[in-house]
Amino acid sequence: MFVTLIITASLVLLSVIVHYEALKRISDWLPKSPLRIRLRVAAGVFGALSAHLVEVALFSMGYYFAMHSGRYGTLKGCTDAFEDCVYYSFVAYTSLGFGDIVPVGPLRFLTAMETLTGLVLIAWTASFLYVQMNRFWSNDE
Repeated sequence: MFVTLIITASLVLLSVIVHYEALKRISDWLPKSPLRIRLRVAAGVFGALSAHLVEVALFSMGYYFAMHSGRYGTLKGCTDAFEDCVYYSFVAYTSLGFGDIVPVGPLRFLTAMETLTGLVLIAWTASFLYVQMNRFWSNDE
């Protein structure tokens, strides 16, 4: 279980760092962008979604390697394909919880933490985009 905690903490920390860096760079770039205001907002949304994709991919790699080690549980209903790990990670990150793939063993903890991390980072993105849109729309062209 200790190794699972380390893997989980590392993935959460890495995801938060990726998200912070993405939003910081978007925040720095948007005001200087030559794009029209509407396109700046779209670029901000696209940039934030790209950060979420990277974060889902990080957790997917964690699931894939943990599953294949044979020591940290498995994902019942999942083939050995990396694509299934990506799909499962999307379901967990967004807290959809379809239930067609179910974690068994220590991977349950990783899943729970990914869901919590996803909720926090999605909320962070929503507040970030709200601030950016207010900033741009108050000065609309």
